[in-house]
Amino acid sequence: MERIDTLIHGRWVIPVEPDETVLEHHSIAVSNGRILDILPSDRARRRYQADTVLERSAHVLLPGLINAHTHAAMNLMRGLADDLPLMTWLQEHIWPAEQTHVGPEFVHDGSLSACAEMLLGGVTCFNDMYFFPEVTARVASQAGMRASLGMIVIDFPSAYADNPREYLDKGLALRDERRSDPLISTVFAPHAPYTVGDEALQRIATLTGELDAPVHMHIHETAFEVADAEKQHGKRPLARLKDHGLLGPSLMAVHMTQLLDEEIALLAESNSSVIHCPESNLKLASGFCPVQKLLDAGINVALGTDGAASNNDLDMFGEMRTAALLAKGVAGDAAALPAHQALRMATLNGARALGLERETGSLEVGKFADIIAVDLAGIDTEPLYHPLSQLVYAVSRDRVTDVWVAGRHLVRERALTTINPDDVLDRARAWQQRLQAQA
Repeated sequence: MERIDTLIHGRWVIPVEPDETVLEHHSIAVSNGRILDILPSDRARRRYQADTVLERSAHVLLPGLINAHTHAAMNLMRGLADDLPLMTWLQEHIWPAEQTHVGPEFVHDGSLSACAEMLLGGVTCFNDMYFFPEVTARVASQAGMRASLGMIVIDFPSAYADNPREYLDKGLALRDERRSDPLISTVFAPHAPYTVGDEALQRIATLTGELDAPVHMHIHETAFEVADAEKQHGKRPLARLKDHGLLGPSLMAVHMTQLLDEEIALLAESNSSVIHCPESNLKLASGFCPVQKLLDAGINVALGTDGAASNNDLDMFGEMRTAALLAKGVAGDAAALPAHQALRMATLNGARALGLERETGSLEVGKFADIIAVDLAGIDTEPLYHPLSQLVYAVSRDRVTDVWVAGRHLVRERALTTINPDDVLDRARAWQQRLQAQA
């Protein structure tokens, strides 16, 4: 028998790739942090002797979810200002709170809260955009979680940097610092077309080409944004980004609720990715991303929650369900965005957008063992006819029992192993008192 690190026996394995595959009574063999084998459980028991053997007889094993758009530290602003349109929410509530409170301590404690919440909900990788990304990188790495950290750029000064050049210099320093960390990657993160000027956009386009780094940006989030861009620049935001050479396989366009057919064709031609945040878009009444049209055009669409200040959670199971249901309503077609596509958007499509599809996003031999186990034995999940559909339409994140990143067991039987939940709560409550005092 071959000696390995971990052998996980599941009732089902849903690898995501190949599409719509559901393997019954299968096991996953893990060695040196990577998937060594996926095979029927009876053969696995005969072939492998593992240091750790786990029986998950009522569970589905699937790749860890990828939250492709977050503002992790904003967990500390969950519920701070609800039921407001985007610009009122930003200008009158969020930006003033950030100017008063955001610093390394705020980002550390908010990111810690976000990592704990995401891990418990089956998220193994997140793509973040916020100030002090080096702090979030440290928190994620210590927790054992995979993270893509945005090298934030914005025109106005903050506690983090005074101008676009300083933002970029600090981001590039983070990139160099984390170059050898297998859990941390970096992307350029210009906030939005209305907060980043032409000079900074042009420099980012140049650096993206030189460094082969993705670009993560809010684009076409609201009708107001698009109308204002036409007034200020004489063109829609996507056309402006095209002029700067930012459209291409490296672009992650977040939200995209305001799209013309010719813009969808432009995204498809440039092989750009779209990050869909359905619940945040609904809550802020930003509009509807035409997901089925994007998929029909061959565009890679991934899922994100946005920050907890505008969602108000980091629940990717909820996001999958909302995305699938909303797509059907927008398309007027009950067959739009079926369950297997929604799951793919929350896993492999996110990895592809981040340039990590060779390492994570699906359960394949040689990829990192980023795995979650979801318990499907319960009143709310049975009877069970189609495990894959059940994951999208019936399962809540509370059904996640186990989470591994690179073979490391970060959630064991619903308990965090690398983060102290009492510490997270103490920090969150202390920040609540500070932010309430300001209000």
